[in-house]
Amino acid sequence: MALTREFFTCFLCTAMTTVYHCEATAPLPPPTGLKYSWLDPFTVNVSWQQPRGLQVGEVLYKYRPVNDETDKSVVCTGNWTNFTGRFLTEEMGSDRRTYHVWTVKSCDDRLNERARAAITVRTPKPRAEVKDIRCLINSTGMNCSWRPGNQTFTLSYRVYGNSPGEMKKCDQPYSSGCYLKVDAVNDICVLLDTGAGRSTFKPAHEILPQKLSVTEEGDNLILSWPPPELCKNFWIYEVCYNKCNEPKVCLNFTTKGESGKMAYDKRCLYEFQSRAWTSHYCLPIFSGFGDVVTYGTNEPPDGTLTVVAIVIPVILSACIILSCYCFRRHRSIICPTIPDPSAIFKEMMLNGNKEFKTTPGSLYTPVPEPVEPCKITLSPRKTPDTHV
Repeated sequence: MALTREFFTCFLCTAMTTVYHCEATAPLPPPTGLKYSWLDPFTVNVSWQQPRGLQVGEVLYKYRPVNDETDKSVVCTGNWTNFTGRFLTEEMGSDRRTYHVWTVKSCDDRLNERARAAITVRTPKPRAEVKDIRCLINSTGMNCSWRPGNQTFTLSYRVYGNSPGEMKKCDQPYSSGCYLKVDAVNDICVLLDTGAGRSTFKPAHEILPQKLSVTEEGDNLILSWPPPELCKNFWIYEVCYNKCNEPKVCLNFTTKGESGKMAYDKRCLYEFQSRAWTSHYCLPIFSGFGDVVTYGTNEPPDGTLTVVAIVIPVILSACIILSCYCFRRHRSIICPTIPDPSAIFKEMMLNGNKEFKTTPGSLYTPVPEPVEPCKITLSPRKTPDTHV
């Protein structure tokens, strides 16, 4: 009986431990009742309800955009059951976006990401197609232009960071753009509305290209630009140039109002283009490449090297040909035939000490000269007369 009681107690403890363990490792339920509302044309608020059966503060919440699966895109809202985000159609290239929301025990928890609730946010109007949007800033404001096609746009804007709802109309509209009287250092959000559709975007801070000036100083070229109206001492200039049909070269000059310097080849024509952007000490501002600026002339190449490169090979070729001809013509003199010493030695061994016999044909035989016969006639000798 005692054994049965002990067994029952052990079984009950094991069952309770298993139940608690399963409850601890069971996935948390996702949030419910997801919905969204637009605070202004650029800002949306997404909210949800706490899962049923859980106490307030028992779970935390995370969310992320569906099309961005990086860890940096995950945001933990803590106990908050809503979040507010910026929604710009030209930034996302669409008029809708889907978010995933899920519950976790802590912001470092990654065990419950599969139990997610999804919600798709749509703009009140379809996205309007706008091409070549460009906003140029100066010290007095911003000039935005675009290609509207067959549509008529109405522009309104809000300074980024202000409370939602403080929208302003275009200050000076024209056919394909608008001039805004805003402080250039402020970020703004722009709404282009056609009635049937709309486009929202945050314009970049762009200025017109600064005109490049090129002067000569000794063996160098001095590059200078007029001081810009904004962030005067925090600009980086990129200069790209071609010379003498060589590949393009790009140089960066970090200036605080002073000029740039580079080596100059006086035999070449230079073609320059430059653009600029601010350093990290100032508001991000940039410009595109300006017009091409030329300097110098292309001098004709020195003909001496060409002449030398042509004449010297011709002379060397002629000398080689003449040498070959003379060698073949006088080969017997330059390279006479040398008798084989082994043959001479062999003949000497065979003949021993015998007198060397020469063949008749090997000696010179004089040609006999014709000799006329000499006839001698004897005449009687005359004696003196004898007197008797």
